[in-house]
Amino acid sequence: MNKLASGFFELIYETMEGENQLELGKEYLKIVIDRFQSVKILGDKTINQLSEQELHWSYNSESNSIAVIVKHVSGNMVSRWSDFLTTDGEKADRNREQEFIDDISGKSDIITYWEKGWKVLFDTLHGLDELDLMKNISIRGENHLVMEAIERQVAHYAYHVGQIVYIGKQLKGENWKSLSIPRGKSEEYLKEMLKKQKRS
Repeated sequence: MNKLASGFFELIYETMEGENQLELGKEYLKIVIDRFQSVKILGDKTINQLSEQELHWSYNSESNSIAVIVKHVSGNMVSRWSDFLTTDGEKADRNREQEFIDDISGKSDIITYWEKGWKVLFDTLHGLDELDLMKNISIRGENHLVMEAIERQVAHYAYHVGQIVYIGKQLKGENWKSLSIPRGKSEEYLKEMLKKQKRS
């Protein structure tokens, strides 16, 4: 969320009456948690399809393997979401450069890194309430609304999980298990969804 968008939302939010404001905040937190969960699931399903060797594969020396992307995302999450409301999002003990060294050994260790970061994120989000959304936090000394910081991280993690999915799909080729609507199945999927809506 850019400064203009967040400022516009802040204006709308602040002009709403108290009860409506709280309801909007609750709904926002619910939606954003669902969005993060959807992003995580895409990563989960990709990582589960790949071998240890594939997780460490990189196109060239300037490209990151999935293992490195996982390590970076986890490091970012632990830094950004630990003590979220009270400390700067770029923690003093974070070594960002080290996150780009592929030194994780087995697949289980990669998954451990992955789950660690997401746990910190979800624990923090579930601990927030609607009154926290308009508070200010800092990231590298720059002030952000909590809501703005959340939107920033949604975009960041979706970007990196997109990389993970793309690499995984290239590696698996014809053996790739689709994470969304399989090619050629769009019409069938739409009909099925419409049937479900009618039944409900």
